[in-house]
Amino acid sequence: MKKWIAPMALITLMAGTIAVTLSGNALAHGLKAKHGGIMREVANLQFELVASKDAASAGVAKIYVEDHGKIYSTAGASGKLTVLNGAEKTEVVLHASGENVLESKDDAKLAAGAKVVALITFADKKTVSVRFAVK
Repeated sequence: MKKWIAPMALITLMAGTIAVTLSGNALAHGLKAKHGGIMREVANLQFELVASKDAASAGVAKIYVEDHGKIYSTAGASGKLTVLNGAEKTEVVLHASGENVLESKDDAKLAAGAKVVALITFADKKTVSVRFAVK
């Protein structure tokens, strides 16, 4: 009977490890981009960085904000987007634009390989820093 204790403990431990690994992967893949951008979750909010592709607003960056799939108001919010493209650093101001959108007025220069940091201050003075990597 004692011979079975160690193998059963090992099997139980492995099953728990597999369950945790699978649940972590499910959470990591739970973010779905609605606007074709890059998703990140910070402070229980979801942020989607989108680079404008149409000619009229080329270079404009937009960040959509949601709270568990529901629109999170950006009224009164502002921010700054810092883009590191190799040795080149670009900073653009973000303004509230629409129900849950922050938008740059200037060219954010979002190119493949760029590292992006968005520093956003909401109307309630809550500040969030979100990091993106452009692919």
